[in-house]
Amino acid sequence: MLTILGALLGALFGGYTGVFIGGLIGYAASYGLRRFLIGGLQVAQSQLLDSTFSIMGALCKADNVVTRDEIAAVEQVFVMLNLQGELREQAKAAFNRGKQPDFDLDAAVDQFAQISRGRAPLLQLFLQLQCMAVVADGRVDPAEHAMLVRIAQRLGLTETDVSQIEALLRAATGRPSASGGRAPKDRLADAYAALGITAIAKPAEIKRAYRKLMSQNHPDKLAARGLPESMRPVAEERSREINSAYDMIKSARPDVR
Repeated sequence: MLTILGALLGALFGGYTGVFIGGLIGYAASYGLRRFLIGGLQVAQSQLLDSTFSIMGALCKADNVVTRDEIAAVEQVFVMLNLQGELREQAKAAFNRGKQPDFDLDAAVDQFAQISRGRAPLLQLFLQLQCMAVVADGRVDPAEHAMLVRIAQRLGLTETDVSQIEALLRAATGRPSASGGRAPKDRLADAYAALGITAIAKPAEIKRAYRKLMSQNHPDKLAARGLPESMRPVAEERSREINSAYDMIKSARPDVR
């Protein structure tokens, strides 16, 4: 089943996890050992599901209002990751739990950090999913941004990582920012920020930044680093967003071709 749990576990343990676990279970002589392995995998999947969507719920509620756009974005994540049936209901329950005033955000982030073991592809994927939810309504409230930074830093990432993903998503959608309506120059500024450069960057620098970001996020290369096929749609969407930002810069800069 193509789910976020299998995807995150694949990123966690490497691209051959399914083969390894399947072979281990298939050749296990003991029924008790098979039950132990399967049970352990299910527990890990449950923990990953709970952490991902409970934290997402807390983020969406950070500004005290969960908008329809944010709910729609979460539903799109369900569809993108093919969460169905019981897993979908579990994700919804975790999301709703994260919205509660007594939700322990730090504990949930620490649980995810323990499961993720600091694997960079997994952490970036996790942060991307969280940003997708809060940017969906076209604005990132200061409280949402502050919580994203808090989460990122607790996972060993930086505010720059957060800001770059936010800018990438804003540039791709063309929606307004937290300050209201956005002029074309603001969208262009987001496109530069998404590539990790400034408007005064030279053409060679822009191309180099674009190629580096595309290389780091190419679906095939991510798969080679342990991201399974189930998460390919997310990697492909990120690649499209990077291309969109680069195209915007090229339209504004005749010297970039």
